[in-house]
Amino acid sequence: MRRRVRVAERAVAGLLLLVGTACGSRLPESDFEDRPGRTPTGSSTAEPLRVGIITSATSPVGGNTFTGPRDGAKAYFDRLNARGGIDGRRVEVRTCDDGGSGVGNNECVHKLVDEDKVVALVATSALDYAGASRVSRARVPDIGGQPIGAAYDTYPHLYGIYGSLAPRNGKPGWDGKLYGGTEIYRYFKREQGARTAAVVSYNQSASAAYARLVTQGLKAEGYKVVTEQVDFALPNFRAAAADLKEQGADVVFDAIDTYGNAQLCKAMDDVGADVLAKVTNVQNWTSTVREDYKDAPRCRNALWATGSSRNYDDTATGTATGTATGHEAVREFRDGTKNLKSHSQWQLEGWAAAMWFTDAARSCAKTGVTRACVDRFMDTGKPYTADGLLLPVRYERLPEPPKTRRTCLSVARWEDADGWVSQGDMNDECFDVPQLPYKP
Repeated sequence: MRRRVRVAERAVAGLLLLVGTACGSRLPESDFEDRPGRTPTGSSTAEPLRVGIITSATSPVGGNTFTGPRDGAKAYFDRLNARGGIDGRRVEVRTCDDGGSGVGNNECVHKLVDEDKVVALVATSALDYAGASRVSRARVPDIGGQPIGAAYDTYPHLYGIYGSLAPRNGKPGWDGKLYGGTEIYRYFKREQGARTAAVVSYNQSASAAYARLVTQGLKAEGYKVVTEQVDFALPNFRAAAADLKEQGADVVFDAIDTYGNAQLCKAMDDVGADVLAKVTNVQNWTSTVREDYKDAPRCRNALWATGSSRNYDDTATGTATGTATGHEAVREFRDGTKNLKSHSQWQLEGWAAAMWFTDAARSCAKTGVTRACVDRFMDTGKPYTADGLLLPVRYERLPEPPKTRRTCLSVARWEDADGWVSQGDMNDECFDVPQLPYKP
């Protein structure tokens, strides 16, 4: 029972991530240029710039579930400091583990914002961002956080890694509703010829709610939809796999956790349910696929991931993007994180969040790096891409939600021989799609 409770919490966390809207924002930057006259870190006497990172590192969801953004951001700042910091000032990182609870999150906010006086928060990944309103009231810019809840579509001064078009006036989205596009479903229909989609969920409220959202989007794109709901406490994945095979599903989406996905994949292999794609999300876009899906080799090699950031495996060894050299900014990330035991897309997004703060701080050279100055940079409404690591992130305040939107996406497929292989370039995989409402 204890394990299933942990699975429950893990599932809810994953669903909150999946329903987070994704868009993107960026200015030209030169983080890795050695500027003439820069004082080396070791001999600098300038006061450091203090930033905070809140992470649900020891949450009930599990040890490493939320640590990717933190690890990526810290690696970026380590490299930045080794190259002289920001105009001779090193970045001092203060971390806080909120334990995955609202009480713990408020305590972290108090410690970092009120006591440590950080100039900004960076790469937040909190299961329960209960202190978000407090951060906003203090006018502390929160840069590049993961939209695990609706905070980044609710409050000013909070800038999630995927952007927002919502008014952010204290209510989520527009009158309590957020909007998401159907670009993922459009992609698999157009590029892979998918026509029948299975949606697998638990008979648990958050899982079932997200499954309804996915089903709504698939139907809007003209799919025949097969729904498979399994018991939350004692899931029969084999029965679900057999049925989706019987009904001819050629693409599978889910509203379940990583553990459940691995069990579903094993069941699909066991019953011989071969599909064009078993689609997962950015949270599961990691280098541990072989271990996570060790009992499902066929399904494992049908795994696809979609997101709004450039594939962390798009390095010198990758050729799927049409070049033999990979992407320079990805190579910088991989070199800066080479000492980490594994790699993930969330690490790359944490790295991009740290880069975003660095650009903002450098824009304040004449006036001094303050919370207000960093926030002005973030609130310009200009798109940001972190040297091409992100699809253009925008923060605007539209009075009405858009009915349609042109949205791009990053797509990768897992191959045992090569890892995550990019499918085209994310700046070219773009679709004009309807925006569908949902309640967070």
